[in-house]
Amino acid sequence: MTKQFWKGSAILAPVPAALVTCGTIEKPNVLTVGWTGIVCTRPPMTYISVRPERFSHDIIMNSGEFVINLTTSAMVKQVDFCGVKSGKNTDKITACGFHTIPANKVSVPLIDECPVSLECKVTENKLLGSHTMFLAEIIGVDVDEKYIDSKGKLNLQQCGLAAYAHGEYFALGRKLGDFGFSVRKKKKNKQNKNNGKNG
Repeated sequence: MTKQFWKGSAILAPVPAALVTCGTIEKPNVLTVGWTGIVCTRPPMTYISVRPERFSHDIIMNSGEFVINLTTSAMVKQVDFCGVKSGKNTDKITACGFHTIPANKVSVPLIDECPVSLECKVTENKLLGSHTMFLAEIIGVDVDEKYIDSKGKLNLQQCGLAAYAHGEYFALGRKLGDFGFSVRKKKKNKQNKNNGKNG
């Protein structure tokens, strides 16, 4: 295998094609963010990186709150729209036909059409260069009940989540396994075991 060496670039992918809401229920705004992820489990911490020239930047800076709304492949046109249009002169929520609902712990609204929303409070912000990183604690998670099974487990595979990679949008594919499956011992079939004893 031959590999080419390129200079450092923001090429890590895939990443969520997330819709980040900010502002208030009376005056909400939304922008598309690809630069986000989990940075800590306890406490649950995340980040988003936003260009200072974006309309949402100062809203988040002043309020110290935002919501990360996970998106589906069916929403990808609206997701793209919210990434190229500015809330300064466009009501993107109305234009996309989104419905906002109140969050439980922050003043920022959720997007009702999104299957999962993470309510976040900023703990630190840092200008890194082209973007400001907003480090935040996830203080609540809102989940659409239709994706929760009888055991209370969230089935993300059924959500049809969208992803972003190198300027392109993708639908997440089939499940390949779950955490730890490579070392998990197989459960013995009790019925076969009993049949063996009786034979």
